[in-house]
Amino acid sequence: MAKRIQPSDAKLEITQLKSYVGEKQNMRDTLRSLGLKRPGNKVVRTADPVTVGMVNTVAHLVKVEEVK
Repeated sequence: MAKRIQPSDAKLEITQLKSYVGEKQNMRDTLRSLGLKRPGNKVVRTADPVTVGMVNTVAHLVKVEEVK
């Protein structure tokens, strides 16, 4: 499970680890808003407050790494 992430100027690589099957609709919508469609997909986003909030909502389904 990912720890709580704080907003910053960093770039985050977000990888979907688990499927959203069986999750609530807001979890599905959040993953879709991040641009993730299936396990294994990756996106790179800035750590702005909106993105950080979405990542913290689906923290149990994704892995987050800071891009150097």
